[in-house]
Amino acid sequence: MSYQQEYRLSIEQPEQFWAKQAKNIQWFKAPRRILSKDENGIDRWFADGELNTAFLALDYHVLHGRGEQLALIYDSPVTGQRSTYTYNQLTEAVARCAGALQQLGVGKGDRVVIYMPMIPQAAIAMLACARLGAVHSVVFGGFAPHELAIRIDDAEPKVVISASCGIEVDRVIEYKPILDSAIAMATHKPEWCLIYQREQKPCNLIAGRDLDWSQTVARAQPADCTPVRGDDPLYVLYTSGTTGKPKGVVRDNGGHAVAMRYSMKVMYDMQPGDVFWAASDVGWVVGHSYIVYAPLIAGCTTILYEGKPVRTPDAGAFWRVCAEYGVKGLFAAPTAFRAIRKEDPECTQAGKYDLSKLKTIFMAGERLDPPTYDWVVKHLQRPVIDHWWQTETGWAIAGNHVGLDPVAVKAGSVTRPSPGYNVQILDAKGKPVAAGEQGIIAIKLPLPPGCLPTIWANHERFEAGYLNAFKGYYITGDGGYVDADNYLYVLGRTDDIINVAGHRLSTGEMEEVVAGHEAVAECAVIGRHSELKGEEPLGLVLLKDGVQIDEEQLRAELVQRVRDQIGAVASFRDAIVVQRLPKTRSGKILRKVLRNIANHEEYQAPSTIDDPACLAEIEQILKSKGLS
Repeated sequence: MSYQQEYRLSIEQPEQFWAKQAKNIQWFKAPRRILSKDENGIDRWFADGELNTAFLALDYHVLHGRGEQLALIYDSPVTGQRSTYTYNQLTEAVARCAGALQQLGVGKGDRVVIYMPMIPQAAIAMLACARLGAVHSVVFGGFAPHELAIRIDDAEPKVVISASCGIEVDRVIEYKPILDSAIAMATHKPEWCLIYQREQKPCNLIAGRDLDWSQTVARAQPADCTPVRGDDPLYVLYTSGTTGKPKGVVRDNGGHAVAMRYSMKVMYDMQPGDVFWAASDVGWVVGHSYIVYAPLIAGCTTILYEGKPVRTPDAGAFWRVCAEYGVKGLFAAPTAFRAIRKEDPECTQAGKYDLSKLKTIFMAGERLDPPTYDWVVKHLQRPVIDHWWQTETGWAIAGNHVGLDPVAVKAGSVTRPSPGYNVQILDAKGKPVAAGEQGIIAIKLPLPPGCLPTIWANHERFEAGYLNAFKGYYITGDGGYVDADNYLYVLGRTDDIINVAGHRLSTGEMEEVVAGHEAVAECAVIGRHSELKGEEPLGLVLLKDGVQIDEEQLRAELVQRVRDQIGAVASFRDAIVVQRLPKTRSGKILRKVLRNIANHEEYQAPSTIDDPACLAEIEQILKSKGLS
């Protein structure tokens, strides 16, 4: 079936379409109600079906003769350790971990917070919770005690699973003191903490609360899979960058399993036995969907990588992993490739490795700027697929669907909506706009399977934040447009639109132009208050390694580029060279904080920031230039 046929059927006859996709997973009890409403009036998929997500990811493949196939490869350049798990071995490890949790009183519907580094035990813990029908909530390893505490209070876990430490390039981060402080701060007290001792930094255990992972799991009897309903929650994942009460995105079992199986086929063209590598972290949604669940449900081999694209040990790290394990599909954020480009502008490292099995490179998590796209295509000679999705959706809203009939790429576009996503561009009054006109990106209800049905313990916040703006639509919070060929362009969060003398302009478009300069490795364009024009853009620019250029000359060239490609209306006059840009640990530039600094506004560095010290550096640079 072609993309057009598949997409049209998914929009015009969604129940028929998704009923067909649901047959691709094994249910304990097949759903009779494909689409229904819950007590809050929210659309739910496969609510009355019964299944178990861990069974689909593990036991199913063992029962169908794939037990000796590699399921998970662990590669840790920061410790020099590597290990592999076949489907047989991973099933056994997960069943024993589930048995250990069961002995601690964890059952269906109970919550378990997982605070772990990128080690196999993190994935094993997630799957063990799924096996029991318990609800896991993974908190990114290294989060500060306060951030962990508020998530503990919101999820109210019976057990917290953690490790003694994490490793950040060449620095050991002790997790146990962070966990102890978080529990001391939290109102809710977990009954047990299950701690995996890493040899790099073992920790002391608190008697009566803390248990050693290895000893406890070794004593446990393997647990069977617990059947759950399609609308029972699988996990709660708190969105990054939040302040105050966290926002826990709920993912259900039935819709999620169907969406994961479907997306691996149509979005990534991955077949059983293929090697797929999502170079992310299990603390983020990409790690949930495409390190742990989707590849295993699809019968692939997945890679869990404890390292960075650079400095572990060099800018050839990604290419080594791809060559060593025969990666067919590589998925990472654009910021990873910008880091590689900055350190190895000519991509000489890639030539050292056999990349013959690498077929496609996928990017998501932030806007893929055309210069980065062009650089990867030029040097890797592989299709680069930009696709767009959110923590809330769990899989791609739009992309170039490799498993259907991919079309020609347009740099800067995420191509076409995925089947099931009725994407619309709306004006400020909620009315659809013409092709080529910018507006609010919305998805007409019902959302497809796999998307969030609520916010944990706060359904009112879900409706207020996503559904109430325009009746019948889910609001993505991003702005963009659809061109005459139905290609979708995502220009950034709606608050990344600035108003210059009455003209609404996208800072994302300006970033594309600035990043196209041969000296620029990465940039951020933000809106700065102007007495005359309301707002004016300010560019913060990071240079490629080894580049020597006069800053005033660079500023003049960048101003001219924006004038030539966008027009004088952009009023782009200021570009400042900085040594670092503030980012979240998942690689997103903190543009809102940069706007606060540039506009003399108070700001709070979010818990997800990777390098807090760079904020003070930028503040000082802007002051020295008279721009803050």
